[in-house]
Amino acid sequence: MSYSDYEVVIGLEVHSELKTKTKIFCSCTTEFGGEPNTHCCPICTGMPGTLPKLNEKVVEYAIKAGLAMDCNINEFSKQDRKNYFYPDLPKAYQVSQYDLPLCYEGEIEIEVNGEMKKIRINRIHIEEDAGKLIHESGEGSIVDYNRCGVPLIEIVTEPDFRSSEDVRVFLEKLRTILLYADVSDCKMNEGSLRCDVNLSIRKKGETELGTRTEMKNMNSFNYAVKAIQYEAKRQIKVIENGDKVIQETRRWDESKGITVSMRSKEEAHDYRYFPEPDLMPIITSKERIEEIRSSLPEMPDSRVRRYVDEYKITEYDARLIAASRNMADYFEKAVIDVKNKKAVANWIITEIYSRLDEEQKEQAKIPFEPAVLTELVNLIEDGTISNSIGKKVFAECWETGKRPGEIVEEKGLKQISDDGQLQSLVKEVIDANPKAVNDYLSGKQAAIGALVGQMMKATKGKANPKMVNELLREAIGKLNN
Repeated sequence: MSYSDYEVVIGLEVHSELKTKTKIFCSCTTEFGGEPNTHCCPICTGMPGTLPKLNEKVVEYAIKAGLAMDCNINEFSKQDRKNYFYPDLPKAYQVSQYDLPLCYEGEIEIEVNGEMKKIRINRIHIEEDAGKLIHESGEGSIVDYNRCGVPLIEIVTEPDFRSSEDVRVFLEKLRTILLYADVSDCKMNEGSLRCDVNLSIRKKGETELGTRTEMKNMNSFNYAVKAIQYEAKRQIKVIENGDKVIQETRRWDESKGITVSMRSKEEAHDYRYFPEPDLMPIITSKERIEEIRSSLPEMPDSRVRRYVDEYKITEYDARLIAASRNMADYFEKAVIDVKNKKAVANWIITEIYSRLDEEQKEQAKIPFEPAVLTELVNLIEDGTISNSIGKKVFAECWETGKRPGEIVEEKGLKQISDDGQLQSLVKEVIDANPKAVNDYLSGKQAAIGALVGQMMKATKGKANPKMVNELLREAIGKLNN
């Protein structure tokens, strides 16, 4: 058996909770946590005689997400009942959308190993979330209905993925888009973003899709990658052994590193969809759609292109900065009054990112305003301080919140650029380091670095390194005449 003879085909169904303050059909809070069954009411728990009322903000956020993914928007859509019987859904049906979703036919472009790929979005529809089953060993299962009725969008892709890496890159890009659009907090640890993975395999060169399995509720990019890699190998092994892959729903068991069968996979007709009789159709005017479109910020791909063109930074650096809307906003404020835009990018990537964890990077939790970074870069650019002194000043800004200029004045850190003072020091360093001088004269260019180091040591890092280099070379050159 050779795994290289097979091709994996993957489609995703990504669920993202919307960041509305109240639920989709009632006024209960969507706040995460709380004591079990305290964030619910007769409407979201499906009590007889209650009627839902659609939260208008849910429709706005769904359309906003769709526009951010280049989707078409249905001016007329409706909601449907999706019937299934699980204890985490007290009504025994879920209000979702079937044949007329709010958004359809979009795409997201991703880059994987240097290759650009377009992932087609089949549809984005709104629906209500279900409750949470808690399985306690020896005590049966209990249900927390706090999550019932929390608004979701479901983003359904075409089967355009061919590897776990494709999926990982897509999910990261999708999360960035949703955060930019400001429609979801995307906190995977709180279940705000999770995905179902539909996977099948086929021999390379074949066009017909194989029998797929669905892996439910992946709330970690890492888990999704590992589950895809395991499930692809499992299906290949099944086929190579002469058996058939069964269409079913599976789950990822992280402790064992395997996928586990849960139940046979339902088809659309199993859900017996029909139009939701208690809710009116959703009618959205062209004017309203354009109004929502105009509320979108500049998206990450556009920012990357602009940073490369306008600020002359590398595409790699631009992508690192644009990955967080908050950090991109910070960067754009910091470069306004700086000539060397690339220097600002370098400070963010090397010094700021090294001090932040992933969540802090995303939120741009920096203890000083962009103007502080602007001031620091300008002090280095105009020769007031050296880059090495700049790092010390930066560290103190981070710890104390003081302005760079204030720290430089307090500690006497201004760069020494006085020709006469440096000439005197150059003579002392040359006299004290004859071996390095001889090495340089014999053609070892690297020896100049040792002499520069001695100059910087003598001035506690305050000497102008460019002037030091020039003066040393000039003085040593005279010795050789």
